[in-house]
Amino acid sequence: MNTAVLRTELRLFRREPGALFWILLFPTLLLVILGSIPGFRHHEADLGGLRTIDVYVPVTVLLGMIVGGLQSMPQTLTGYRERGILRRMSATPVRPSALLSAQMVVYGTAALASALCALLVGRLAFDVRLPKQGFGYLLALLLAILAALALGAVVSALSRTTKIAGAIGSAVFFPMMFCAGVWIPVNSMPDVMARIVGYTPFGAAAEALNRAAAGNWPGWTHLGVLAMWTLLLTGAASRWFRWE
Repeated sequence: MNTAVLRTELRLFRREPGALFWILLFPTLLLVILGSIPGFRHHEADLGGLRTIDVYVPVTVLLGMIVGGLQSMPQTLTGYRERGILRRMSATPVRPSALLSAQMVVYGTAALASALCALLVGRLAFDVRLPKQGFGYLLALLLAILAALALGAVVSALSRTTKIAGAIGSAVFFPMMFCAGVWIPVNSMPDVMARIVGYTPFGAAAEALNRAAAGNWPGWTHLGVLAMWTLLLTGAASRWFRWE
């Protein structure tokens, strides 16, 4: 990957206040708002003795990568294609693939930073325990980020314009937020619904993060679902993506 391209993309990303807010700040802000509700800080028997704020930390961890993968990155890449930037790059020694790699590193790093911020604020502000199975949590988190970026690459591949990218991204965004547990935490879903959601990338990620947070191994089934989606979506994006 060309380091000059990466530095340029990082500099451009820092100049996007919307992306900075929605990816880095909004998930933690949502956690603070939820944690400020007194009822969300009470232990619930239906949640296995956990508090509602405890089960929402993995949700906010996933939210930043969903926003970055499905909203921000496709808009940026499609905008480059729409303005002919990728076509012009193809005539230079710098390959367009370097730009795609730089985009994935920038948005992947932002998603990881967002997740760490949510974990730290949850711990410091609301006494949410840090994940007991640290390695398993990190593994599930990295796989979830890869799945989000691969899904964003598919949205980019299917979109000829930024308007189409916005429409497709929004159509996928809200179902993925539901599967991650934004409206109903996966722990609180009926068993049948939870099993179905567990086969989606962010449903599997939510389950894996919950298990690792409790001190258990994330589960090879959940990790396998994440790896399968990453491979399938990466293959689809590679097949359908066009630089012009």
